Amino acid sequence: MADLVLVERKPPIATVLLNRPDRLNALSDELMDELVARLRELDGDDEVRCVVLGGSERAFAAGADIGELASSSAIELYYARRIERWDAIRSVWKPLVAAVSGHCLGGGCELAMSCDLIVASETARFGQPETSLGIIPGAGGTQRLTRAVGKSLAMDVILSGRVLSAREALAAGLVARVVEPELWLEESQRLARDIASKGPVATRLAKEAVNRAYEGSLQLGLEYERRLLYLAFASEDAGEGLTAFGEKRRPEFRGR
Repeated sequence: MADLVLVERKPPIATVLLNRPDRLNALSDELMDELVARLRELDGDDEVRCVVLGGSERAFAAGADIGELASSSAIELYYARRIERWDAIRSVWKPLVAAVSGHCLGGGCELAMSCDLIVASETARFGQPETSLGIIPGAGGTQRLTRAVGKSLAMDVILSGRVLSAREALAAGLVARVVEPELWLEESQRLARDIASKGPVATRLAKEAVNRAYEGSLQLGLEYERRLLYLAFASEDAGEGLTAFGEKRRPEFRGR
């Protein structure tokens, strides 16, 4: 049986691709377990500083595995701890870049939103069609989509089943960049290399600070940012970066 998740390490980045093409990368329990395991391994790899998460040209992920959902009871879903896999992905320290081409629906859209930023092919389509099945998004779709695009558009997408094009998603703030169809993975990897070239300690702390702004109040976010700044300034990377700037050379960050 082919691996459900493919990993390519090219330090300082790694690329993780969902590999269930016959089901448009539908997020089965087995696939999600393997994805979480691979991401945790890469998070502990000191040579990897940024991770690209993608699917295929046709689909990032078309949603949850409906067959598994239909055959499960509410109690079975609860004990399977299905939703906690998304929490594990959000807890990854290293920056995650979602490389989205084609279908990005339901759980697939929630998975992309669990990453730190999204690069979208012009072919990408984003949606949360769960209400057409008589259920609702359950892996953060109602919360993260609303924070990304605002209440009115989130209501439209979730209640009516509207699907957003890549350009609509960019205008609404859901994605960071839109690229030509043939460049969806290449440009995501280029962005990952740009991120990986920065100070690893600073990048990790900046990610935490941005997430705090996204999830909490302004005042608490400012206080959190200030503490993280002091922590970053105490790192060896900060001394190297400031010294390198003064010496007009590229810094050699070591993640310490």
